[in-house]
Amino acid sequence: MMHNLLMDFTVDKTTSTVHVKKQFHATQDLVWDAFTKSEILDQWWAPLPWLAKTKFMEFREGGRWLYSMIGPEGEEHWALADYISISPKSNYKLEDAFCDAEGNINMEWPRSNWNVNFSESNEITTVSIEIRHANMADLEKNIELGFKEGFIMALENLTKVLSLQK
Repeated sequence: MMHNLLMDFTVDKTTSTVHVKKQFHATQDLVWDAFTKSEILDQWWAPLPWLAKTKFMEFREGGRWLYSMIGPEGEEHWALADYISISPKSNYKLEDAFCDAEGNINMEWPRSNWNVNFSESNEITTVSIEIRHANMADLEKNIELGFKEGFIMALENLTKVLSLQK
């Protein structure tokens, strides 16, 4: 088993884009399911000690995923993903937003566009994510929220979840 799998988080200020690349010792089918099925997403999406909880998910083009991140004191932060396109097992694109519990978008916070790609070689699946922001100020606002640290922690949660699914 390969122990030093790639984890890269890069900010490109010229394009207001975050690039995340993470490898998992799991098949592409397992990793795809972990990103596209709410019952698995809820196990890893939030950085501990936070928890993710899906209110509803329609993983289809034009569908939505409404979920909350619940903090250790019971506080809730809601988010919405609008699925734009899906190429089964290899790619999906979405636009995300902060919102309320009913999915009403909070326009005070920036939205971003995610392009998520999956590829496999020798049971090592690489997930490459491009998160594009409208401008540098929007990107910086998300980074200041702790997005980098939180997302890296969540991806490490996924590594643990996948190791239990073999």
